[in-house]
Amino acid sequence: MKIVLAPDKFKNSLSGLAFCEAVESGISKVRKDVEFIKLPLADGGDGTIEVANFYLNGEVVYVTVNNPFFEPVKASYLFSIDSKTAFIEMAEASGVKLLQPDQFDCKNATTLGTGEMIVDAIEKGAEKIILGIGGSATNDCGIGMATALGYRFLDNRSKEVMPIGANLSQIATIDVSNVHPKLHEVEFQVACDVTNPLYGENGAAYVYGAQKGASWQDIRMLDKGLTDFSKILDDVFQVNSQSVKGAGAAGGMGIASKVFLNGHLKPGIELIKSLAQFDEKIEGADWIITGEGKLDSQTMSGKTIQGVLSSAKAKQINVGAFCGAIDVSEAEATELGIRYTDAVIEKAKSLEDAMENGYDYVQQIAIEFAKYLK
Repeated sequence: MKIVLAPDKFKNSLSGLAFCEAVESGISKVRKDVEFIKLPLADGGDGTIEVANFYLNGEVVYVTVNNPFFEPVKASYLFSIDSKTAFIEMAEASGVKLLQPDQFDCKNATTLGTGEMIVDAIEKGAEKIILGIGGSATNDCGIGMATALGYRFLDNRSKEVMPIGANLSQIATIDVSNVHPKLHEVEFQVACDVTNPLYGENGAAYVYGAQKGASWQDIRMLDKGLTDFSKILDDVFQVNSQSVKGAGAAGGMGIASKVFLNGHLKPGIELIKSLAQFDEKIEGADWIITGEGKLDSQTMSGKTIQGVLSSAKAKQINVGAFCGAIDVSEAEATELGIRYTDAVIEKAKSLEDAMENGYDYVQQIAIEFAKYLK
């Protein structure tokens, strides 16, 4: 019997690899005839970098760059010399994780540090860069990132504009004459899990501004900035910014990745599946065991389990989901294509117990699953 283990992490409890080990250990206590294929996954959120390195086998590169407020921060990214591939998470340089909640202020934040990481990777010889744009603290439409790469943003007096969200409306022209010479030799794939347009009521500022420290007044100003700046982008790059799905991701980094990097926006789970050669490796499997912290109504909107189910369905492979908690009915799970479900919280004494002893409970779930198979 061939069983593929393809989980996401259980946030603050269990890594994807630890999940794989727990399930293998549990099933092996009951059955000795199982071949296990470990393919931990991630959807582009926090922790994706560890999963990416499981496949890239790269080295961690440390570089000092600008944080969201132009202060030095030590950031890291992955670089595989063999495949000349870098995996960069913008949150390392431009993320909310670098700030205390009372410091959130996206109108004055920049993505400059993310651009500096990209430049470092290009100069190390990267020919392909996978860029994760989750967890940003910014709403600058990527002008900080682009500044690091040599783009210049000028006001109507041809004076360079400081690359922050509050200044987007001041930009009159973009000077592309000094862009990094190797930029367009690099293939960019961008992990983007939202479909928000750039501006308007479903755009970057209105949907995400408040959680990044923007007041109601700030949000309106930022939205106007994105609207005004989109006209410049459309003119210079011959695009229709507002029609690009995901343009508003990460404070406008979605459209920035497309126009400044010539990047391809894809769901994070699809990029990681591609890195893992997932569809090839599950061939001939009897079961895929997946899992994440919570199985709920959000699961089918670009999460790891959705990615697993789409591949499993195409190859008619049974899917089991071992999760921290399950917030859908058995009938709903079956409708999604999941044949077997179990949850850690059903076995634990409390949430704290579930978080602390996730490994043991997942192992217990795997033992029960192996008995079910018999």
